[in-house]
Amino acid sequence: MRSFVSLLATAVAFASCTIAAPSIKHDRRSVVERDGTVYNVFEHAATGAKIEFIHNSGICEKTPGVNQYSGYLSVGTNMNMWFWFFEARQNPETAPLVAWFNGGPGCSSMIGLFQENGPCKFNAGSSNTSPVNNTFSFNNYANMIYIDQPIGVGFSYGTSDVNSTETAAPYVWKLIQAFYSSFPQYKSRDFGIFTESYGGHYGPEFANYILDQNKANAGENINLVALGINNGWFDAQIQEVHYVTFAHNNSYRQLLTDTQYNTYMNLWKNTCKPAIDACVLTGTNSACQRADDLCYRSVEGPVFFLADFDPYDVRSVYNNPEPPMNYAQYLASSSVVKAIGAKSTYQECANDPYTKFFSTGDNPRSFLDELSNVVSAGVNTLIWAGDADWICNWYGSHDVVNAVSYSGKDAFNSKALAPYTVNGKVGGEFKTQGNLSFLRVYDAGHLVMYYQPQLSLQAFIQTMKKGAITST
Repeated sequence: MRSFVSLLATAVAFASCTIAAPSIKHDRRSVVERDGTVYNVFEHAATGAKIEFIHNSGICEKTPGVNQYSGYLSVGTNMNMWFWFFEARQNPETAPLVAWFNGGPGCSSMIGLFQENGPCKFNAGSSNTSPVNNTFSFNNYANMIYIDQPIGVGFSYGTSDVNSTETAAPYVWKLIQAFYSSFPQYKSRDFGIFTESYGGHYGPEFANYILDQNKANAGENINLVALGINNGWFDAQIQEVHYVTFAHNNSYRQLLTDTQYNTYMNLWKNTCKPAIDACVLTGTNSACQRADDLCYRSVEGPVFFLADFDPYDVRSVYNNPEPPMNYAQYLASSSVVKAIGAKSTYQECANDPYTKFFSTGDNPRSFLDELSNVVSAGVNTLIWAGDADWICNWYGSHDVVNAVSYSGKDAFNSKALAPYTVNGKVGGEFKTQGNLSFLRVYDAGHLVMYYQPQLSLQAFIQTMKKGAITST
């Protein structure tokens, strides 16, 4: 019960109008100039996030009338996450929004932007210091945002407590929320996640986290409709053995003799597999870190060092000049860095984030359950792989997709792979059931979109249209 004195004090306060009004924070927008460069700044009151970006730097996207934005989103104290956003070349007012993430862990999404599916690229064998137009860019169809995460990757900078896929997810969600606040016209759009390699961890976890936040009515609803993962690393229990089987049986080069194959299959069975099983059973950092280390020492490393091959494209030797690395030199140019608003030195694959993930044994942990949850929730999902890649080969991806638990599992597993064509030309083989599709891409390495750009754009558009992929 309130006392008479407190009631009296309240009455006096109201009578004399001395009660302070509640403090209301408002979003703030401003434009600042530093060293001749103009930055747009937006501060989001609800989350405390801050976004600072350059509008139309003139770098990469040269299509008239197509806007681009590059800069930083603050996702925490001294946590500055780099993004580069490109409007769709067609119908940007209604086109879906897609986020692209490269893997690693610790590798920059500028790899995907410049070497795979962004608006510009460097030609193979070219000594050009400037990129050219990419005819098959994903922003032909969708509004694309490329994100460097976690902090310390690419152009992102500051401090970070992210040490696993699970701890990375909330920051990605927060970045999307802050992006919506600064660019509210994209809030209601269909949203997709496309990723590769360690994206077999990132994609399922990020998508699952978004679905959970939507259910909890946290922040703005993210209308997640599609997930695409090429040459992904999902589940070590399923995929690790295929470092041996693919090296022996792939359709391009036999990298192991029959004797070597038997030797490393035994090492996988007696050394690597028990360690992975212990990681899955206990879930402890030490057990999973031990599995990561033992499997590399007994299987992955020895198989790799037996032959002179590119682990990302077995058709080539180790010093493969493709995809060209011109882009990294380009992003080191002071004029380019200034034009796009970057504030740190570009790191393609940073050591610090990788070390943090290793410390928690993140690599051998399975994200099959999260992938199954996403598919079961109705998200249109494409699991695809270039068939010349060893490091995250299609054998493993095929076994993973067959293990996905959803209502169409039995029907999916019973289907054989059928030719996948682009304008009548066979470019791979695939199968679909409901909202889940698998695609093996012929004559493509780890970076599928570099090797088969037209096929990749077709599969991307079909997935974003919320339907099964199909031949044309």
